[in-house]
Amino acid sequence: MNKRLEILIHIAIWIVIILLPLMFMNHGRGMSVSQFMLTTTVPLTFMAVFYIDYLWLTPRYFVTGHRTQFFVTNTFIVIVLGIALHLWMSLSHDMLGHNHREPPLILTIAFVIRDIVNLVIAAAIATLLHLALQWQTAEEARKEAELSNLRSQINPHFLLNTLNNIYALTAINTQKAQEAIQDLSKMLRHILYDYQRSEIELRDEVEFLKNYIRLMKLRQGPSVEVNTSFHITNEQQKVAPMIFISLVENAFKHGVKPAVPCTINITIQANDRQIVCDIVNSNHPKTSTDRSGHGVGLELVRRRLELAYKGRYEWTHGVNDNQKMYHSTITIKL
Repeated sequence: MNKRLEILIHIAIWIVIILLPLMFMNHGRGMSVSQFMLTTTVPLTFMAVFYIDYLWLTPRYFVTGHRTQFFVTNTFIVIVLGIALHLWMSLSHDMLGHNHREPPLILTIAFVIRDIVNLVIAAAIATLLHLALQWQTAEEARKEAELSNLRSQINPHFLLNTLNNIYALTAINTQKAQEAIQDLSKMLRHILYDYQRSEIELRDEVEFLKNYIRLMKLRQGPSVEVNTSFHITNEQQKVAPMIFISLVENAFKHGVKPAVPCTINITIQANDRQIVCDIVNSNHPKTSTDRSGHGVGLELVRRRLELAYKGRYEWTHGVNDNQKMYHSTITIKL
């Protein structure tokens, strides 16, 4: 949570709690300043216990494993403040000249126990809130570390496939191989400078895909038909980098078979509400002896989508009824 937002939430909550007594005032007689200060003594005491736990006891003792010190110190504080609160309320009534009778001892003990229980609740809420925020921070750090790890896995996986393609081109057409190396250099620049960020502009991601598709088309024969369509309403729209590249790789890897008519259709549509990546390709699954890729790319895509767009994406993929075409569609809600 943003630190400034967290502070504003704390301030708003405590203002409401402190001003709450005004809702129960006698509107005919009003409430004097001294009466209001007396009434707010209880929430102010709760606030003191809350922040003693939230800012000091929980991070210093509970989180670090010194639970005995935590519970002993907390017990001492709530008992002392519970007794002091009751004594202060009795003294204040006398100072304000209220007709105040000292209650029987059993009621006095009951009132003190009630105040102590309420202070314990305030301390417990403070501890739970601190632990929840700490867990949230740790979870965000873990997700970022996992995303970074996944990105580091995609780089060698992608480069391995691309270098294999260029190697194949060198034996077919030297001129095309040189053009492929130029496209690869542009893609490497994208990886080095853009890919390290958690989000990039969609136009940069699309340009990266175009370079890759152009590189792949260089080594394809006339039997392979590659169609692309990019309709981007807002090119400044942010997207996780290289989120679609594995799908495009997969289309060329499993959608092309030598001397057989093949089709690959790649479409990306984006507006301010969603990004849709739709890929349809001929289905020529690898044999059991061909272990290139081992399906690593698609698993990385699935995990990255779950981390970057959890609850905001849909991914449907599979072959059609006659097993001739493979269709994969990712829809990301913005």
